[in-house]
Amino acid sequence: MLNGIREFLRNILHQIQAVRIAPKNILEILVLAVLVYYLILWIKRSRAWVLLRGIVVLLIFVLLAKLFELNVISFIADRTLSILVIALLVLFQPELRAALEQIGQGKFIRYFLRSNRSQTEKMYPPEAVKEIVDASYIMGRNKTGALICLEREIELKHVISSGIRIDGVLTSALLINIFEKNTPLHDGAVVLQGNKVTAATCYLPMSENKDISKELGTRHRAAIGLSEETDSWIVVVSEETGDVSLARGGELLRGLTPDELRAELLKIEDDFSAEKLRQDVESRRLRSRRRSSGKETPELPTPAVTEDAEEGERYAEEISE
Repeated sequence: MLNGIREFLRNILHQIQAVRIAPKNILEILVLAVLVYYLILWIKRSRAWVLLRGIVVLLIFVLLAKLFELNVISFIADRTLSILVIALLVLFQPELRAALEQIGQGKFIRYFLRSNRSQTEKMYPPEAVKEIVDASYIMGRNKTGALICLEREIELKHVISSGIRIDGVLTSALLINIFEKNTPLHDGAVVLQGNKVTAATCYLPMSENKDISKELGTRHRAAIGLSEETDSWIVVVSEETGDVSLARGGELLRGLTPDELRAELLKIEDDFSAEKLRQDVESRRLRSRRRSSGKETPELPTPAVTEDAEEGERYAEEISE
């Protein structure tokens, strides 16, 4: 096997030495490099980025199988590669359709040439976080249900297109008015892009996780579902209890106080792994047990009025005053 690897590398080296590079070859390399760069950039800005990483892992596994002469695995991989191409077209169909629409509308070049945020500029500065927190706890006090999606690296075009464009400046008053009961825009989710309220009445994908607590309704399941598919963070205000929760990475931090929600949202520029999220959840559960009677007790269903909800009500009253 080692002799085969040496022979393979020797053949590649001979082929490289035999290559004669002409000016047109340099031009072709530059054009291909630009195309590949923008293709990767497009994929990273869409939901396809997570799927692409899984495909890369599979391709590495197949390559290792061929290097170590695992014939059965190599045989299966060879027979399924043609099917994989069709599967990719099906999996990436929404992203490919959006890209073709942008090309047809002449927006493709502008999509990539738009200026990126500087490294020092925060997408959600403290002022924006304050507006989100204020609105959440005022709505929580009034038992007004709300779903507030904070877009991060993966764009939410598929979610925005399902709702109504707003493109308004982010303020707590605007969020409260959108989710006010019996108004045309109260049903569905709001999508935020930095300091801008981009869309309202948006539909979110429901989570299919069977381990989600039965206490949670469709609003919380939709928030968890979007956080599973994208890197977005979603603030949820319960219509039944007024509790405020935060969904991210497929996990739900329930019953947050105003200070806890503010502290979490200020971390949105950081990269949170699933393990970090699980640690955060377990840490909050441990603090909740310690705040109880002083001894560990089994976790009970969240009551209609919790200590966190009462603190949220006091905070909302202070804001109103």
